[in-house]
Amino acid sequence: MATSSGVTLVAAYPGTFDPPTIAHLAVAEAAWQACGVDRVELVLSLDPIGKAGATSLTERVASLEALVAGRPWLSVAVSEHRLIADVAADYDVVIMGADKWAQVLDPSFHPSEEAWRASMAQLPRVAVARRGDEPIEGDVLILDVDLADVSSTAVRDGHHLWRWDG
Repeated sequence: MATSSGVTLVAAYPGTFDPPTIAHLAVAEAAWQACGVDRVELVLSLDPIGKAGATSLTERVASLEALVAGRPWLSVAVSEHRLIADVAADYDVVIMGADKWAQVLDPSFHPSEEAWRASMAQLPRVAVARRGDEPIEGDVLILDVDLADVSSTAVRDGHHLWRWDG
């Protein structure tokens, strides 16, 4: 599917997806429907910020390839970029949870406030999924999905069986 002008609209959903959960899939689908994009790409960073000890990139790509199978609107991409604004630079929409959005709004992830402002200025349209009571600030599209009790960390720690297994 493409717009009437023949342009395909694509959203980036950056994350480590370690492991992918039913919440990741629900957020991707909610964004695909609410944002009017043709495709959502689950984007893995080669070197994610603050995610030392993550499952290997090869294993995470394989898990995501299984998740997207049979969903033509969903695909997988790998980026050398680490910051959300850099990952999302060539996309029409960027998708994230409210917790990640709060980090994006935090200038401390940048070398200066000027760098942070430049990063914020290059963001495409932003779609944010609720995460419990986490506040959502700014001019963003709030997605109608909240699975705050589902997290990859909880799955890794054995607290929840919310892992996506096909």
